[in-house]
Amino acid sequence: MAKIVTQARSPFHAGERQAQQRLGVRDIEDWARKVVRPYLPEQHRDFHTALPFLVAAARDGEGRPWATLLAGAEGFVTSPDPRTLVIDARPVPGDALEGRLTAGADLGILGIEPATRRRNRVNGRIAKDDDGAIALAVDQTFGNCPQYVRERAWRRVEGAPSGTPARGKRLTAAQRERIAAADTFFVASGHRGAGEDPAFGMDASHRGGDPGFVRVLDDRHLVFPDYAGNNHCNTIGNLLVDPCAGLLFVDFAAGGLLQMTGRTRIDWDSAAVAGFPGARRLVHFEIEETVELPAALPLRWDASAESVRSLRLVEKTAESAEVTSFVFEARDGGPLPGFGAGQHLPIELRVPGQEAPVRRTYSLSGAPGHGRYRISVKREPQGLASRHLHDAVEVGAILEARKPAGGFLLPCGECPVVLISAGVGVTPMLSMLHALAEEDGARPVWFVHGARDGAHHALAGEVRALAEKRPGIRTHVAYSRPRREDRRGRDYDSEGRLDAARLADLAPARDAHYLLCGPFGFMAEIQSGLERRGVPAERVHSESFGPRG
Repeated sequence: MAKIVTQARSPFHAGERQAQQRLGVRDIEDWARKVVRPYLPEQHRDFHTALPFLVAAARDGEGRPWATLLAGAEGFVTSPDPRTLVIDARPVPGDALEGRLTAGADLGILGIEPATRRRNRVNGRIAKDDDGAIALAVDQTFGNCPQYVRERAWRRVEGAPSGTPARGKRLTAAQRERIAAADTFFVASGHRGAGEDPAFGMDASHRGGDPGFVRVLDDRHLVFPDYAGNNHCNTIGNLLVDPCAGLLFVDFAAGGLLQMTGRTRIDWDSAAVAGFPGARRLVHFEIEETVELPAALPLRWDASAESVRSLRLVEKTAESAEVTSFVFEARDGGPLPGFGAGQHLPIELRVPGQEAPVRRTYSLSGAPGHGRYRISVKREPQGLASRHLHDAVEVGAILEARKPAGGFLLPCGECPVVLISAGVGVTPMLSMLHALAEEDGARPVWFVHGARDGAHHALAGEVRALAEKRPGIRTHVAYSRPRREDRRGRDYDSEGRLDAARLADLAPARDAHYLLCGPFGFMAEIQSGLERRGVPAERVHSESFGPRG
């Protein structure tokens, strides 16, 4: 296990800090130091080395940023130690970055698994580039939340890349059409200031949304929304100090790449922002050059997971001041695909004023194996989907969904488990508690939850009832700001925020697995505290979320 290292310096460069300040982001550096690491945790090493492709960001000979995909045979990515990632792949012939991934070059890597929506980022500098492989020396690594990642299953195809690479200065009609229909693209950006700082370098990031979220203004100009995320402001911070960027659109059906490089302009708060539902700001992109690589990759991606039968809302229940549960059955009364405790449900909503369906993913909060799906949704003041669910969707409504997915699952069959959540992060934990309460054994289970107060404590009675179903389940609830009536009723166990020290007292089992779900800062603080107390990183599992639209 790699030893946890707390960074002495800021994990952000000046541009990122400037963006955070402009957006009113506070108290992010302390917890970011705990999750932005100078090495790859074991879970990240396992994740990257199992992927069939990586997204890469680097610069060409003129210093312009480009993004591409690096793909190879099974096992083409290895990690000989926690500070090194070896990639046995190169850009295909004709790629904008062909011949540019050389020793000393900055390289940003995004590992992304569309089937489970997991993604992790690695930034560093190429240490060696011999024998066809690239050895990346890690400067920073951190996880990303799964928001806006469209689920896709991949498969390998035989044969060498086909088609002739084509360069241009403007988009063709076919390229404009493809971009306008895209639900995913990748961004390359970067900054290297004076001196040495692990926050410098290239960054590869993912952008996703409903088809049409990227708008083609003409054959040289695009505009796309910047949604709420983890508040690191990596891409926006890079663009503040270096407005050059590279965009990559993937033809998932044919394995083709459409690369472009150009300059950006950030629209922070004009009236146009309101025309992109859920956007916090807009990024305008002016194309300088494009490269199209037809059928360049040995991979193909199937369309988003197939639609299951339509769902009918059969119950709608207010759980707290902000959270409401929605229970669905199959519209035709038939069986629904099963799910594992901790997985999520992708749904589509028809929202008035929106031309295309609004797609969102919510953790399932109910018991597996009961033939129903339940989601419990927090109403976000600016959230397009959550406001529609709370305000307009009533019992009897019909919506479309795809089968449940996700890799946030109970990690073992008999080991002690500690379920730790805050706010609406309780939802996958409650589904896990349902599964644990039905087990025949009596393995130790701790259910630990933090809420603001009694009015914001969702699903409390259900948790208490499940804890009483079998021996070995203990619960602890902490209110950070209890009300006077909360103190009279004492439906909570402690005051203040949850931290690792309190968890150590509540759940002393040394062989326990810890599962975390809640806001980024909460999880970062808990995870780093657990690791400082000797809990191996491979026994800490997390599911993150940000504000949902």
